[in-house]
Amino acid sequence: MAKRIHLTELGCIACEELSELGAGKEGWLVNNPNLLCALDSHSLALANRNLILIVNWGDPDAPRVKIRPDLSPIEAESITAIEWLVFDDVRVVVAGTSCGYLLVYSVSGDLIHKQMVHSSRILKIRVRGTKKDLIQETSTEEICFVMPGIIARFDGSNIQSMLQKWFQEKNSNFWDQKNRKGDVEETGSLYQRLPYQIWNVNKNGVCVDATVTGVMPPPLLELQSSQRYYCAVTIGEDAVISAYRLSEDRGRSLVGAILSKVVPAAASTIASFSKLIWRSNDQSPKRKPEAKTQSFARASSLTCIKDYPRKGEKLTLSPSGTLAAITDSLGRILLLDTQALVVVRLWKGYRDASCVFMEMLAKKDKGKGVIHTEPVKSDYCLCLAIHAPRKGIIEVWQMRTGPRLLTIQCAKGSKLLQPAYRFGSNSSSSPYIPLEVFLLNGDSGQVSMLNRSLS
Repeated sequence: MAKRIHLTELGCIACEELSELGAGKEGWLVNNPNLLCALDSHSLALANRNLILIVNWGDPDAPRVKIRPDLSPIEAESITAIEWLVFDDVRVVVAGTSCGYLLVYSVSGDLIHKQMVHSSRILKIRVRGTKKDLIQETSTEEICFVMPGIIARFDGSNIQSMLQKWFQEKNSNFWDQKNRKGDVEETGSLYQRLPYQIWNVNKNGVCVDATVTGVMPPPLLELQSSQRYYCAVTIGEDAVISAYRLSEDRGRSLVGAILSKVVPAAASTIASFSKLIWRSNDQSPKRKPEAKTQSFARASSLTCIKDYPRKGEKLTLSPSGTLAAITDSLGRILLLDTQALVVVRLWKGYRDASCVFMEMLAKKDKGKGVIHTEPVKSDYCLCLAIHAPRKGIIEVWQMRTGPRLLTIQCAKGSKLLQPAYRFGSNSSSSPYIPLEVFLLNGDSGQVSMLNRSLS
């Protein structure tokens, strides 16, 4: 009875193609560490080591799309992360590989972009945006790639421009579809390399998950700096929680900045002088410059929590970036204030748990005479949904220090999912879209949504 009240069934993903991902076996959705899931408003992308499957759970008659990326067999390259990118009416799937490549595919399976981020395994892809308000001085939309001890950040506007250009050229038949399909190297080089920032954040130990929480003030001695600084939170085995200040500047010091200007100039002068002395008639072919790994920008450690044998396992961030829920190896869930860098709440007894922030209607029954036609942001309260698979339940707690609002029974082999962030949803003209949480039952394939109302 409780399931009927607090869950709304929306669709089903059951299909024959899921057998390639292990469907049909008990616990196939949650017991396979190589199986990845990413949810869109009406589609689900699932991936294993070498296959991406897109299933429309809202329309069972919609065709399923299989994508088999061209991965390096020599490096034993595999898919290690997957996420949706949603820009208005444009939806694409972005995947990360064990060799550090990002791959962007259309929903029809065309490769749009391929780029090396860093020669490390991509652990997580995080897509988020923040709106300018009293807490955030600027609005940002970004895609972050998390690797062991490394964070890379792409600006959402750069990726959006690249996608718009690709779809415009596709619609105008700018190139021959038959020649382009399957030619990975040519397709990946059609566009310029996307600019991004990358930081080394392994000072307190290699991280297993990380996130950029938002823009933060500069250090005291750099108050007049025009650079932008970000705050990053990492979790790992050595340090349960670490925090860093990330700078856009790649320079390490004043001496380094001077050397970066002087050394190239000196080298150029010496090279020119040597050409005047040793003139050679040798016309040797010029070599194509090799692609170099982008150098790290400056990352300064702010604080860390080391509590052996506790290890950080999973991290989820609130929409504003001010709260982070962290699960550890001792079955605890820590609620971190990412601005004060203080743990403000703790739950115990939740081994193997996963957490997702959501919003629930808090003022539905108040002021019926002046009720809005559509709920606005102030009608919702921020909550944390905790899935405890060993208990077979989902609990919803009000933030920050509120009570437990719901306890929902869920089937074994289920997984909590959240739709991907929609770029442009922070616009003041667009209607407010609250954070929703979906439950995927791996055994039945049923997709349900947690109701936003308590009644």
